[in-house]
Formats: sequence, C-alpha cells, structure tokens
Amino acid sequence: MLLRMSTLFLRTLREDPADAEVPSHRLLVRAGYIRRAAPGGYTWLPLGYRVFRNVERVVREEMDAVGAQEVNFPALLPREPYEATGRWSEYGDNVFRVRDRRGADFMLAPTHEELFTLLVKDLYSSYKDLPVVLYQIQTKFRDEARPRAGLLRGREFVMKDSYSFDVDDAGLRASYERHREAYVRIFERLGLEYVVVAAVSGAMGGSASEEFLHPSPVGEDVFVRSPGGYAANVEAVTTAVPPPLPWDDAPAAHVEDTPDTPTIDALVAVANERFPRADRPWTAADTLKNVVVLLRSPGGAREPLVVGVPGDREVDPKRLEAAVAPAEVEPFTEADFADHPELVRGYIGPQVLGKDSASGIRYLLDPRVVDGTRWVTGANEPGRHVFDLVKGRDFGADGTVEAAEVRAGDEAPDGSGPLETARGMELGHIFQLGRKYADALGLRVLDESGKLVTVTMGSYGIGVSRAVAAVAESTHDELGLAWPREVAPADVHVVAAGKDDAVRAAAEDLSAQLVAAGLTVLLDDRARVSPGVKFKDAELLGMPTIVTVGKSLADGVLEVRDRASGERTDVAVVEAAERLVALVRAGA
Repeated sequence: MLLRMSTLFLRTLREDPADAEVPSHRLLVRAGYIRRAAPGGYTWLPLGYRVFRNVERVVREEMDAVGAQEVNFPALLPREPYEATGRWSEYGDNVFRVRDRRGADFMLAPTHEELFTLLVKDLYSSYKDLPVVLYQIQTKFRDEARPRAGLLRGREFVMKDSYSFDVDDAGLRASYERHREAYVRIFERLGLEYVVVAAVSGAMGGSASEEFLHPSPVGEDVFVRSPGGYAANVEAVTTAVPPPLPWDDAPAAHVEDTPDTPTIDALVAVANERFPRADRPWTAADTLKNVVVLLRSPGGAREPLVVGVPGDREVDPKRLEAAVAPAEVEPFTEADFADHPELVRGYIGPQVLGKDSASGIRYLLDPRVVDGTRWVTGANEPGRHVFDLVKGRDFGADGTVEAAEVRAGDEAPDGSGPLETARGMELGHIFQLGRKYADALGLRVLDESGKLVTVTMGSYGIGVSRAVAAVAESTHDELGLAWPREVAPADVHVVAAGKDDAVRAAAEDLSAQLVAAGLTVLLDDRARVSPGVKFKDAELLGMPTIVTVGKSLADGVLEVRDRASGERTDVAVVEAAERLVALVRAGA
C-alpha cells in the first residue's frame, strides 16, 4: 500500500497543544495521529487509526490463538441486567445514563459482564457446551470527572474484554492461565515492558485479579515490588501484622495539656519538650492519627468514617477508596464538623468513636495498631492529648482497614525483602470472577450427573486505545515518535529530498517496488516543501525505517536510517528494494 504525503489527510504541528500533559498526548496530536473532539474524546486520523488497527490486530490474533471467539455487543445497554447485579447504582456518577423516548433507562457501556453472561445463558444449558471463551473489541464510556493525558484517561476508549465460562473452579484457573499467557505474548509483540502485579477486584468482584502495568513516570498507578519477586498494585498491598503486646506494665492513660498542636509535627515537638521520655525521644510513629472522611454510597447516603493510622503515615486516598468501594470518599468539611461537635478537629481520639459509642461513628484502624500498643492521640478536647492509651485496654475499633500509605523500604508481605515503589500505567487487568454474575443472572448448566450447577467466570480486559499511547510513551525521543515495526502505520518512510525529476522518479520507483513486495510505504512526495521540513516530519511521524532519496542519488546510493537507533547506512539504489524488504521481513 502506498500512502502519499501530498494527498494524505495530515497536518503536523510545530507547537505542543496547550492541554497536553504527557509526551504521548503531545506527540500524537503534533504528528497528526489524533485530534481532540471533546474533553476525554479523540478522533483517530488516518495514520493514527492505522496504528490503532495494528494494535487491535495483535490483540485479536492472540485471542484467536487461545480459542476465544469474537462477538460484538451494542454500546447502549438496558438498565435491567445491571439492576440485577447491583451495578446500576454502584457505578454512581461514573457512567453515562440516558432515557429513550418511552422513558426506559439505558447506560453507555462501561463494561459488558452482564451482557456476556446473559448471552451464554440464552444459548447454553449443558456442561457439554463448556468451556467457552468469548471476546469483543468495543468502545466503552466512563464519565471521568477529570479526563486528562490524551488517550490515557478519557471518557471514551476502546477495550478488548473477554470472558471465560467454565463448569468448575479448576476450569476457571486453566482459562485464567491461558489468558495470562496470551497477555504476555501481546505485550511482548507490542514491545512494551510490563510488570504483572496483584490487584484488587473492586466493583468487578471475584476472588483474585492481576494487573499488567507498564512502568512509566507518567503512570497513574503506584505499584511495589521486592527483590524476592513480590509485586502488587499499591491498593492490594497487605500489611504485615505484628503480634499483640502485653500491657501489664503499661501506666494508666493520662491526659496532658498540649496547646497549639493540631498537627503531628507540633505534637511531637511539644511532647519532647514537656514530657520527655527516658529511653528515647518521641517520634511521629508513637502517635495515632485519626483522619475523618465522608463516605457516599451509590444510593447517595453519606456516612462519616474515622481511620486511625500511625502518625508517621498518611492515609492513601486510592487505598482507602479501594477498601470502601463501591462507596466514594469525600472530604469532611467545616459544615460536617459543625454537624458532629463530638469530633474536635486536630484532637480527635478513639474514645468517642465506634458504632457502639455515643457518636455511632464507625472507626477503622491500621493493622499495625494491635492490642497492647501504646499511643499518644487526641483527647477530644482542644489543646489536649492523651498519653499511654493502650489498644485493647483503653480503646477498640470496628475493624481494620488497609488505607495507610505504602513506602519504599517497607517489608514485603511475603517476607521477600524490602519494597521499592514505582509508577505504571495499566495495560490489562484479568479477574477470576467466580460466580458473582452467574448467580445474579441465573447462568446454570446441567453437569455430568444431571444436576444444575452455577457456571464460574473469568473476565479479562486490555485497553486497546490506551496501548497506543503506552507504546508512544515508551518509544518516543526528543525528535518525535519511534514506532516498533509491529504497530507502525507504514513499514518504510521514503523522503524525496530534492526538486529535480531524477530524485522524484527514483523515490517513486523505489516506493513502487516496495509496495509490489507487500510493504506499506509512506512517500513524502510534496513538491513545495523543503527537505528540512520533510526530515523533521519524518522524525516526528516515527516510521521504523526512513529512506532518503537526495543528493547521494548522483553517486548511486540512498540513505537508510533506523528511526529508533538513529543508525544510518548508505545502500546502492539497485539493491535498495531487496535490502529493505529483507529488513522489514526480519522484523528489524
């Protein structure tokens, strides 16, 4: 196929778009691959759509290779199946809801578990029909409050979602492992570095899940890994719980005046000045910080929650949100404090907290706060704190919560060494859903003994449009994009760098030979554009191989440049086509 720059629907830009925050967004717009249509929504232009379809092709080939069968559902989904699973309300404001002219409720699909489940229920009724794996590559919609970073966080995006249906848990585990292996092949073919991490299932439900993350400084996910091989999304990290301590020798709790100490740092300073310890100075780790937030349920109900963490840690909003999902976490405002005078801002202590207390406010503790540990914490009076407050003796809680920040150097939960933290972007997520959706929607089949059993399911997603941005993020340089050959919109970019007829004729002839050999060629045949502009565009557009037909043509040679490495080679005109075809077919 021959793509001519003279007629291609393309305009490259020299300036970065004003709203671009990350390199992939900046370069995909500048290179004319995508164009913003609305906040969080982008139009694919011809070259960009070719990249998208190449990523889609890789995903489709690997899904077909594991026996998955492709279907396609509508994006406009009825309310009833989502009511049956509870997700119509659980999604809250995160989905787009519409009504038809008769007043029936629909949503623009954020995902399709319910529809896949009902489709199999409609057509299959026996263990003999299973296992089966179905998938689609479909546009999804989520009402992101703050769409940003181009294709990485949009309101409209394309996903591959597949679902396995098995009679028993052993079958589910086998289906899950086949998908896991397929994902490894997909990301390796796309040239993407990835880390497989344990993850939380969230609103999807299920017994286990893993994410495929691409390490990147612009990634929105934080993950951890240890030298011994432990890896997890920060939301899924569990705390190593210390053993309880005896408190027989602990002094009685005592309240002390600690004026002007609404912060942990101020409290530690006053404690060391007024109440010095004999063994060592007070530190933030000796204090118990009680953070109050508001939970808003999908139905709109609001509930205060207090989270207690060691004072040397902060509450991680993402970990807390994962722990309380599907409820959403909101700040506790001045008006909320006015409605709850028992909560003294800056001096909240556990003595007034708990569902069984007079306040009735639920209180959850970090797992490190075990029985026998002694704390300095708020006395529920302005300017006063209580010392030697012992967990188990002087206060309790309604449970524990994994909400404290995870820090580099923390011990891995499996004892495999200290954790290091990194950022990454989510490429794929695989779930062992189990029977949540099959139970809710009545998906059952007859087993070998003629007994009705509930089908067990797996769910497996890949962000196809997001993968385009991930590849751009991982391969660009200061000059522009640098596509791997598997996904590049063209195999070779031929630049006719001269105005004389011989240059143009040689560029046309080489392009025709390459196209005849089955390659896709982008030919810069623009007549009124300088060689300098053509070279800059070639670097920005990022085809893996750039061929310059220019001054050296008089010596019978062309310049062949590898876009990724920058390596340049002079090749004789008479053998250029053969050499380039071999280069492309070798995958170099």
